[in-house]
Amino acid sequence: MSHDMGVDGTRAAKPAARNQSSSLRRALAVLDHVRDHADARGVSLTRIADDLGISKSTVLRLAAPLIDGDLLTRDRETGWFRLGHGALRLGQAYLSSLDMRSVAADPLRRLQHVVGETCHLVVYDAPDVVYIDKVENEHNVRMASRVGMRMPAYRTAVGKAILAWLGEDDVQDVIDAGLTPRTERTITDPARLAAELERVRLSGYAVDDRENEPEVRCVAAPIFDHTDRAVGALSVSGLTSRMTPARVREVGPMVERTGLDISRVLGSSRPRRRAGRLEIRPDIRPESRSESRAESRAESRADRGTENHGGGNLP
Repeated sequence: MSHDMGVDGTRAAKPAARNQSSSLRRALAVLDHVRDHADARGVSLTRIADDLGISKSTVLRLAAPLIDGDLLTRDRETGWFRLGHGALRLGQAYLSSLDMRSVAADPLRRLQHVVGETCHLVVYDAPDVVYIDKVENEHNVRMASRVGMRMPAYRTAVGKAILAWLGEDDVQDVIDAGLTPRTERTITDPARLAAELERVRLSGYAVDDRENEPEVRCVAAPIFDHTDRAVGALSVSGLTSRMTPARVREVGPMVERTGLDISRVLGSSRPRRRAGRLEIRPDIRPESRSESRAESRAESRADRGTENHGGGNLP
């Protein structure tokens, strides 16, 4: 029997292959450590060794092929390590292969399956948002939105989710384009819009409380690119009879997490926020039980009327 065959006649795993795999994993750990901890000067050999629990000589051995491949570079004077230009080329190649719609497709469909409402994906094209994907709900009522449709950012949850993380000049451009009311609940005052965007930043997601269509509530969260700029958003939309204030509080964190998951694939380094209490505008909450019952009856009648007429709404 050949020396590299097992007792059952199959080829035995070679220790060298296992060692190479282990060395690759440890070399990648060195690369990851430099990526995460290097400042303008880089990161020292001592720190890499101490943090990873390996000897300095092992770090040097593992780093050698990374330096040869330009993934790492080492300062000749200080001996500190930084990422090399090869890492930049890999990052650029990765980013150029990404498409937001493709990256978001599976997360958007998983979210829709969990919440059972229509989910949208948009990109920002100032002063509007443009709908680039849509996953329908499981109910008879369909949203009237369609891929390719544009809507003003200020009166949609997806738009406010993006605007909350853009600069003051970007928000001012939206204001200058006009805050025309669509419903009696549309925000038309710049000061109120600014306060609303601050609430979005605090809660992590935006709420359109019948501001774009009178019978629809929408919850949205931003999507960030590799520069951590808000470039898009995703949303969950439903009739107010189903998207109650309590349901908004349940769905909001799910939408936010999905947005951050998509953002990480796009190269964003934004961390997950710690769970906190959602802050919504008081006017989405009924003031009393009697008002709540009246609103529910009114919304139920509206739902039946919408179902009978096949109407739909855009978040």
